[in-house]
Amino acid sequence: MRHISRRGLLGAGIGAAAAIGIAACGRQSGSTPRDSAPAGGKSGGDGSTKPPPRNEARLIGDGSTSDTGKQPHQPPAPVPLEPGETPPQFVVFSWDGAGEVGNGLFPRFLELAKDHDAAMTFFLSGLYLLPESKKTLYRPPNNAPGASDIGYLTDAHIKETLKNVRQAWLDGHEIGTHFNGHFCGGNGTVDRWTPQQWRSEIDQAVSFVTEWRTNTGWTDLDPLPFDYRKELVGARTPCLLGQERLLPTAAKLGWRYDASSPGGLQKWPDKIGDVWDFPLQSIPFPGHSFEVLSMDYNILANQSQNSTKGMPSRYPGWRQQATDAYLGGFHRAYESNRAPFFIGNHFEEWNGGIYMDAVEETLKRVADQKDVRLVSFRQFTDWLDVQDPAVLAKLRTLEVGQAPAGGWNSFFKAA
Repeated sequence: MRHISRRGLLGAGIGAAAAIGIAACGRQSGSTPRDSAPAGGKSGGDGSTKPPPRNEARLIGDGSTSDTGKQPHQPPAPVPLEPGETPPQFVVFSWDGAGEVGNGLFPRFLELAKDHDAAMTFFLSGLYLLPESKKTLYRPPNNAPGASDIGYLTDAHIKETLKNVRQAWLDGHEIGTHFNGHFCGGNGTVDRWTPQQWRSEIDQAVSFVTEWRTNTGWTDLDPLPFDYRKELVGARTPCLLGQERLLPTAAKLGWRYDASSPGGLQKWPDKIGDVWDFPLQSIPFPGHSFEVLSMDYNILANQSQNSTKGMPSRYPGWRQQATDAYLGGFHRAYESNRAPFFIGNHFEEWNGGIYMDAVEETLKRVADQKDVRLVSFRQFTDWLDVQDPAVLAKLRTLEVGQAPAGGWNSFFKAA
């Protein structure tokens, strides 16, 4: 049985009446045009969606992972904004947990991304590649060996998860981490972990991904086609907790970003130390005076009071409200300061699957609009890292919903 942990909080810019539940990512399920650079240009990928033959890949460790070369479907290197150029509208769809449990949501969104030349970020929970029979291998900080607030997948679902993670990377998506046991309450909660305990959790998450063959005994499945220790450059913490103590460890590991802050404003991001801070954002919530966090579970928390099985008669209205919330957040940025828009999701069928329908409709509605770039967090970080710091600092002066006075050319010329 899978358990869902939750935590309520008031995010920045959210009214006191809008206490929102931070989703625990039980079973779960981004983006740049596959043939476009974040700022325009043609892909350097070879179009391949299949791993190379095993004799062309360099197996790593026990053969759970392999080095197959450059990731397919990546854009060419990004370039700095030209003087007076309108910034792209970046949109990142991300997925917490990224396990496939037989509901078909992981492959559904891989196909959707392919149809719309989108890239996404999948924050993989390490335990989703560890058999329950081997659960005592997991030693979570301040919790009993093998403990997990999201349970473990069946062997069949681990195999499906491996299949979809493999395909996601081959399709050009990013594989990050959502760590392991997802502890959001009690003495073992992640927001009490020290930087050293976060390092232990990270090392274990990486080991479960890179040693699944040893832990499962399966030798007839293809390795994952990437070196996870090199690929892993960012994360989202369980329930968006514990970022402050995680960041020193993330910086030591050379991670480039963290996506764990709750209630961020729709403004251009900045770094905390050496790590880019990409918060989930407060967005307009139709029918209410307060704003809601840009994540499926937080919309659910305000619609059905944390119940994942609310009144079916209300599903159509809630589905439309969720869609309009996402689109409202998108248009507020797109038509003003062009701040990147971040949406968090889970591969879940909460309230009849309406949040999956809402995010699909949102992606379809924004994908073909001018200047829109559907990117992974890693690809967005690549773009940020080549921009003039003075230009980024100028962009950060624009408030939520504030368009540049006189247009972008005048804005960048202004002192």
